[in-house]
Amino acid sequence: MRRAKARNAQQGYAYLALLILISIIGVAAAATVQLGSVYQRRAAERELLFVGGEFQRALLSYALATPVGQPNQPRTLDELVRDPRYPNVVRHLRKLYADPMTGKADWELVRSPDGQTIVGVHSASHARPIQVSHFSGEFRGFNDAKTYGDWVFVARLPVAARDGGPSAGPP
Repeated sequence: MRRAKARNAQQGYAYLALLILISIIGVAAAATVQLGSVYQRRAAERELLFVGGEFQRALLSYALATPVGQPNQPRTLDELVRDPRYPNVVRHLRKLYADPMTGKADWELVRSPDGQTIVGVHSASHARPIQVSHFSGEFRGFNDAKTYGDWVFVARLPVAARDGGPSAGPP
């Protein structure tokens, strides 16, 4: 009888140890999933900065390639892919990129004061960014942004072009 009691007591400890092991594995799995989520958001942020930089350069290229008497900002994003001001194909942007934060091509457009042309784009996401400082020079205004929508990508003329220096293109 004594042996049976001792065996039942040992089975209880084995069951308890198994429950503790399962709970440890569950906590580790949850932490791994959360870490993976943060990693994916960081990768999407890097992609957003890359794509936004492409839009900035395309808007600048469009402005610098403007023939006399034409608007120096596009009316649609499609005009960056194929500039209608020229008879031959002129591309300032290879393709219309999807917003990495939303996964769709649902960019919010920043319009000129008259509302006719596009001066910039930003993400439609209202999530809080992970990176809030230490941006490269072309994104210097993004420090302390509250949402990804605050990361506005607009054409910025090089300093020499703004000062009328040798790299200044057409007006």
